[in-house]
Amino acid sequence: MITAAIIGGTGIYHPDALQSRREVMQQTKYGAVAVTVGTYKGVELAFIPRHGANHSVPPHLINYRANILALYKLGVRNILATAAVGSLNYDFKPGHFVLVDQFLDFTKSRCSTFYEGGEAGVVHCDMTVPYCPRLRAAIVEASQNLQYEVSNGGVYVCTEGPRFETAAEISVYKLLGGDVVGMTSVPEVCLARELGMCYATVATITNFAAGISPSILTHSEVYEVMKNNTAKVRRLLLESTLLIEKQQVQCDCRRILDEIEVKL
Repeated sequence: MITAAIIGGTGIYHPDALQSRREVMQQTKYGAVAVTVGTYKGVELAFIPRHGANHSVPPHLINYRANILALYKLGVRNILATAAVGSLNYDFKPGHFVLVDQFLDFTKSRCSTFYEGGEAGVVHCDMTVPYCPRLRAAIVEASQNLQYEVSNGGVYVCTEGPRFETAAEISVYKLLGGDVVGMTSVPEVCLARELGMCYATVATITNFAAGISPSILTHSEVYEVMKNNTAKVRRLLLESTLLIEKQQVQCDCRRILDEIEVKL
């Protein structure tokens, strides 16, 4: 049984730490997805690089529905994701890890649901607590064991991309309560919830956002910070997967399945 899946964002492209790796080509109604399956300390895990192995897919063109459904069909019910983000919060400096617990959605053109009417029906999914508290508890415990500093809580502002935000946009997002800004958490977290899957994100601060940063933003800056933190993020997520089943924290992520029957 696959205990959990890791979705790697910018800088996390290869499942090097997994042993006995094999590639599974999972078919879905939205397309085929190549999923790497392997083990870490005896625990079976799955891995998907969100942007492709060579960062070839921009955030607005990622096939989010295919990725999440592929994991679901493989039996995955816990997803740990990584995200490279800019900071709107002076307490969250480059290199810092944040376990986001809420989001603000400013995406524009993405398919954000599995349920678009017709045979699939229409589902109004509760998102009061979008990021699973049980998975976040596992990550917090792992961070303490590893002596990594992780902030538990923060509002993720999701923008369309692939451009960076204007200084005026960042000012608005900050006024609305945003702490970090990125381009991928939505609709990923929403799709996972529609299937009753637990989902959590470790956000790595790569820079201060536009208008806060003293200089213009560059993609190379993001890559450089992620490169320096890749090993730590990977170890944090892997160690967290070993602690998921030990958590006493309750979550409501699967309650959506009390109302619907998944037929995808």
